Amino acid sequence: MQLINYVSSAAMPMIILGIIVYGIMEKKKVYDSFLEGAKEGIEIVFNIFPTLIGIFVAVGALRSSGILDIIIQSISPITNFFKIPSEIMPLMLVRPISGSASTAVATDIMRTFGVDTHIGMIASTIMGSTETTFYTIAIYTSCVGIKKIRFVLVAALIADLIGMIASVVLCSFLS
Repeated sequence: MQLINYVSSAAMPMIILGIIVYGIMEKKKVYDSFLEGAKEGIEIVFNIFPTLIGIFVAVGALRSSGILDIIIQSISPITNFFKIPSEIMPLMLVRPISGSASTAVATDIMRTFGVDTHIGMIASTIMGSTETTFYTIAIYTSCVGIKKIRFVLVAALIADLIGMIASVVLCSFLS
């Protein structure tokens, strides 16, 4: 166990040292390359910042407005038919939109129902098998400058839906 702790503690310094040694061996200006990369990173942050603000405002409005509760109540006959627990629905609705919001919802689910319960296992499986689709697409496409995202969005949302359904089915099968 101590060996694993040592290796994990030493991993990042060794990678950094390896990069520096490789740069010196290749006769590259390591520090100048680092500064160039840092400048590019700051430019990317400035380019995606408006997108991030828009997403955070939209998620905050969605969570505080009560729209999630209305949506959950309106689709509950369908989810009840497919035996999807209604306690999971807030997570299923928020997960494609925001990672931090879905983490908060999943934490609340696990605090309320417990991590070893059927609902807790579904929540954790959903968190591991789905993506924050809108956030990811917004960041990547705005960074590269892509404007037409409909096909990527449809494919990603279908993948999220399949991941959520598979989470419910597998956890129901394994519990």
